[in-house]
Amino acid sequence: MVRLDKFLCDCNIGTRSQIKDYIRLGHVCINGTVVKKADSKLDEINDKVTFRGEPCSFRKYAYYILNKPKGVVSATTDNTADTVLSLLIGVKDKDLFPVGRLDKDTTGLLLITNDGALAHNLLSPKKHVEKTYLTGIRTPLTEAEIEQLESGVDIGEEEITLPARVRVVDQHSILLTIHEGRFHQVKRMLKAVGNEVVSLKRVSFGTLSLDDTLKPGAYRELTSEEILSLQRGGNHGA
Repeated sequence: MVRLDKFLCDCNIGTRSQIKDYIRLGHVCINGTVVKKADSKLDEINDKVTFRGEPCSFRKYAYYILNKPKGVVSATTDNTADTVLSLLIGVKDKDLFPVGRLDKDTTGLLLITNDGALAHNLLSPKKHVEKTYLTGIRTPLTEAEIEQLESGVDIGEEEITLPARVRVVDQHSILLTIHEGRFHQVKRMLKAVGNEVVSLKRVSFGTLSLDDTLKPGAYRELTSEEILSLQRGGNHGA
């Protein structure tokens, strides 16, 4: 059971003080009956709440896929640049945050949610969740360099990277799949084999793939199937 004013606040009807006024003025009904006490209790699953005749619904977690454009920061707040949350125009879900980070100049798939447990599982080093990047490179990779990337390379840390997967798209672009999330990892991996990243776009994260229909800066909610697949923690092909 939950207080009526808290439920309406979670539904983003208004501020706590506004909601108390709405209730006092008789704008809120529970199961068809006007309720004028803010501390009235309700069953948020089974009771039907309406505000000015319109049904109110509350969901605990929200999940969005965003096609991140360049120049936007993967953060909830920033004093110098727009954040990815500023692109979710009209979204009222509370406590949203990006799952992991894409550099300011990196584009592509970014998951945004308020489900902390899911984010923890997806980012946990123990889970080895796959991330695939369409990577523009300065010079074509040799077979030896591809073999290095797929075996693991030294990027200046105590341990070499986990084996990656490389699929050559053309002479100056590859699809690189990694299973970690080290700082600037893709750029450092290509540098380790004597190359340079000139563009970077994430096209998949775990079981989630970037929509061709999502233009840079656009977003959509995940489907129930996509959410369930992420919650199961699987990778593509698993």
